[in-house]
Amino acid sequence: MDEIATYPVGLRLAGRRVVVVGGGHVAQRRIPQLLAAGAVVHVVSPDVTPAIEGLVGAGEVTWHRRGFAEADLEDSWYALAVTDVAEVNERVAAEAERRRVFCVRADDASDATAWTPAVGRAAGVTVAVLGNREPRLSASVRDEILAGLREGTIHGRHERTHTPGVTLVGGGPGDPDLISVAGRKALMEADVVVADRLAPRELLGQLPADVELVDVAKLPRGRSAQQEEINRVIVDRALQGQRVVRFKGGDSFVFGRGYEEVLACREAGVAVTVIPGLTSPVAVPAVAGIPVTHRGVAHEFTVVSGHLPPGHPESLTNWGAVSALHGTLVLMMAVENAPAIAEALVRGGRAAGTPVAVVADGTMAGERTVLATLGTLTEELTAHAVLPPAIIVVGEVVAVAHPERFA
Repeated sequence: MDEIATYPVGLRLAGRRVVVVGGGHVAQRRIPQLLAAGAVVHVVSPDVTPAIEGLVGAGEVTWHRRGFAEADLEDSWYALAVTDVAEVNERVAAEAERRRVFCVRADDASDATAWTPAVGRAAGVTVAVLGNREPRLSASVRDEILAGLREGTIHGRHERTHTPGVTLVGGGPGDPDLISVAGRKALMEADVVVADRLAPRELLGQLPADVELVDVAKLPRGRSAQQEEINRVIVDRALQGQRVVRFKGGDSFVFGRGYEEVLACREAGVAVTVIPGLTSPVAVPAVAGIPVTHRGVAHEFTVVSGHLPPGHPESLTNWGAVSALHGTLVLMMAVENAPAIAEALVRGGRAAGTPVAVVADGTMAGERTVLATLGTLTEELTAHAVLPPAIIVVGEVVAVAHPERFA
């Protein structure tokens, strides 16, 4: 394919009229990027896809429900000819040429005055790749660059804007691929990472060499003392002008004591932001093939911490009320107290034959699922030597996922 010289440029389309002729799937892919740039988008087409119609209904796009007329390009800054009729696209391109309006032509790039690059954004950088009319090549190169920016393998670290403060990052249930893009980016930009035992370990090995890693497991023992020391470390490092990431498994606000750290930062006048993570009580059952809700089976799911057994003086859970619920019950940190919890649920009204799934090491290489009922849970945990971390799912959704076991 012959090389065609282009002059790459970033168009500032905010508040400017852009005409899209055609309402099919190509238009559907292009319009969101135009809207993100702030363009005033007009679609000219007898028909549009349901997605575009939704944008019209929301007032984001103006739809001219008819064929193209040359006057449609009046006062336009940019045009896209994306119909499936070559003659129509040719008319649009010709009129755009006459009006000196740059025009993309989806069916014949060689006859267009502009090409749409493969575009993405990461780490505050907009990446646009033109592969000489080879869209798959352009998209592939773009994706590799974006992956490098997100993972920190491509990063002008010494040139970045340095903003002191604390970011709470939820790392998800354990598989390093399940952390959010924003979470991975925050890790790679950190000066100090304060990590939990359940935070995805592989990601810590990818940190730049000059990042200080504080292992929470080596801090003073005792939950209160340990949390107090964590608060002190993240606040002190931030006050020294460093960018601190508090890295946890799951989500920081779901039994992660994250808000205690937010309060400590606010009290010290330290800027703090939160990047949520996939929370284990939903993500782990999903990866194991168990829905926490299912039409006609469960209209609610309840997440309960099982770190204290029923009847414990410090427990805040009303186990009688929990037992009366008909939906799915998801127990976290409950392996040790599972026998007492199962007994309390049956005593409170749940049938002893209620299906139970215990997903140990969820999303990790050693993941396994142990099936039981409330009546057999204790013996199954012992027989399979289940150890934390594990998520326990109680309810008929387990039977939906495993009909071969539960009639």
